[in-house]
Amino acid sequence: MTSQLIYQYPPLMSGILLKRYQRFFADIELTSGEIITAHCPNTGPMTDVCIPGSLVQVSKSDNPKRKLAYTWEMIKLERTWVGVNTNLPNRVVKLALERQLFPELADSYTQILPEVIYGKNKKSRVDFFLPSSQKNIYLEVKNVTWAQGKLALFPDTVTTRGQKHLQELVELLPEFRSVMLYFINRSDCTSFAPGEIADPVYGELLRQAIARGLEVLPLRFEVTPKAISYLGKADLLLQQPDPQPKKIKQERELS
Repeated sequence: MTSQLIYQYPPLMSGILLKRYQRFFADIELTSGEIITAHCPNTGPMTDVCIPGSLVQVSKSDNPKRKLAYTWEMIKLERTWVGVNTNLPNRVVKLALERQLFPELADSYTQILPEVIYGKNKKSRVDFFLPSSQKNIYLEVKNVTWAQGKLALFPDTVTTRGQKHLQELVELLPEFRSVMLYFINRSDCTSFAPGEIADPVYGELLRQAIARGLEVLPLRFEVTPKAISYLGKADLLLQQPDPQPKKIKQERELS
């Protein structure tokens, strides 16, 4: 399929990543020579993505109440821009749902309701609840930036929260449709697999969930300093082929 533009960025500023620290902060040297501290809206380890010396793009807010005026939006790895702002995937998915761009879901829902409480204990929120005249859909979105070659991987760290989301989605079956959407936030990956190296438990839970009826949509997006476009579906590989031994720092997720 041809790429379909979904989201346009406000004017961005170029710079070079100097360092990221305390998860939420990134020191960046703008092309003007000014060194700024930008908010890093990605609380994860950003495995193989956070590389000092790389070209980055930042946005600037005019809100005087913000502690940091700049937000780190993306980083360029070789020839590919990778989205850093984890607040954007849900916004982009909502825009795509409004236009019914995903054929696996198109024409099957009548509303788009974000952040709906669900689960046995009613203590969790699903990213989107899509009421349908056929079978209601619970849709969870996961941001994916880690890659090995053309293979996108999630997660890039042990994620008990992600494991819980899989289990909660399975509990909804078969009464409802449960869908896990992996938002591949870079255009250089054509396939997707669970990140077994980082979290073997997640990989096993994902396979079990699919066997129970969980629907998985690994979707490809192109990020540029101008816009985000939808590229279509990636191939799903349930077993990561020939994983390379690599020590992954196990970190507790903050979001």
